[in-house]
Amino acid sequence: MKFARIATTTAVTAALALGLAACGGSEPTPAQNADASAPASGPKFAGQTLTVWRLGTPDSKQTALMNDLNAKFKELTGAEVKLQWVPWPDAQAKWTAALAGGEGPDVTEFGNDQVAAWVAQDALTDITDIVKSTPDFQQIPQNLWGYETVDGKIYAAPWGGGTRAVLYRKDWFKELDIEIPKTWDDLVAAGKKIVEKKGKDVDGFAFNGGSDANMSLSPFVWSAGGDFAAFEGGKWVGKLTEPGFKEGFQYYTDLVAKHGVSRKSALTQNSVDIATRFANSKVGMYVTGGWDLTTIKEQSGGKITDDDMAFFSVPAKDGSGPAPAFQGGNDIAIWKDAKNVELAAEYLKLAAGKEFGTRYAKDGGLLPLYPEALSEYAADPVQAPFAETFKVAKGFPNDTNWAEANDTKAVLQSAARAVIEGKKDVDTALADANKELEEILNQ
Repeated sequence: MKFARIATTTAVTAALALGLAACGGSEPTPAQNADASAPASGPKFAGQTLTVWRLGTPDSKQTALMNDLNAKFKELTGAEVKLQWVPWPDAQAKWTAALAGGEGPDVTEFGNDQVAAWVAQDALTDITDIVKSTPDFQQIPQNLWGYETVDGKIYAAPWGGGTRAVLYRKDWFKELDIEIPKTWDDLVAAGKKIVEKKGKDVDGFAFNGGSDANMSLSPFVWSAGGDFAAFEGGKWVGKLTEPGFKEGFQYYTDLVAKHGVSRKSALTQNSVDIATRFANSKVGMYVTGGWDLTTIKEQSGGKITDDDMAFFSVPAKDGSGPAPAFQGGNDIAIWKDAKNVELAAEYLKLAAGKEFGTRYAKDGGLLPLYPEALSEYAADPVQAPFAETFKVAKGFPNDTNWAEANDTKAVLQSAARAVIEGKKDVDTALADANKELEEILNQ
């Protein structure tokens, strides 16, 4: 998932914003000619030029980063770098034109949820051997390579990440003597107390049933050991009827249907709608990232400040720690038409390696992928919810049709509404949704 870089305003806002950053074809040819074990000598590539696409609009930190990175690359390889900045909204058209035979990059930045779609169009180079033989890359936790791996092959390197946590009214928690929830039961109890004390028109823990609903549902599903689907035997197999998924789904729908911590009349609200209600003091808690903070403060007319808000990780059911949440982030990949794959591989290893990869993430307002750097964030109580959650973060099914199931057809949103409205029991709703999900993913 692509992440827009964060403008650092206040120290608190910048720290909280770390939750932000910013879907078959013929098989790509493996980059077997790349020397993945060590940087090439300078003279070998002297006089050559590598075209690199970075996405977004550069600020002073990103400009300095790329100047230092490209200077180091020239020192190691002798090659020049032609850097081009591409605005995120224009990226799709630029890649499409490059794939059709236009002027394209050798190396390009990607949103991690875009990788599978371009692999399906045979647009990216297989870098499996490069990754496996690069010591720095072996330090990046395995759970952070999900979007980059398609059919067992790796097509991009993670560069920086982000995840989601629970934004809550810190001032209300203090006023009502509510402790930070450590278990699912604690979360329900906190939500009920907020509704009891602040009014029935307030969502204690806001149910998200809109376009980004699965960002809120997934931590409970994953915490219970469930998942959405798995690629088995050459096809996608839905997992919605399995015990783990059912338990998480039941808990999430029960927030409305059984516990009443969110209004039954608002089953289609998404995080944008919820943020607006939060700004109007109608929400106590909801799942989101740091990008909502500025909007909330502005919409509240100054009534809600940084001091009134904070984040905590979605808790695991039993209190064992944070529940897994959605893993978003940005990647770096080698384009299929790279003029010299060996040279492109040297750039990728340098850019996403520990030194420059950590700097890329920190300077861009993302979470670093290397454990040592991430642990620095975890030591800060403000940043810890995102850093701790990111260690166990997971992704949705890595298939080009996931967006249709998630957004267009809203498969699980419809199932949740049917259960809450009493039109279907949980087993029937999930059986129907599982069938539809498989049909969409396998089309």
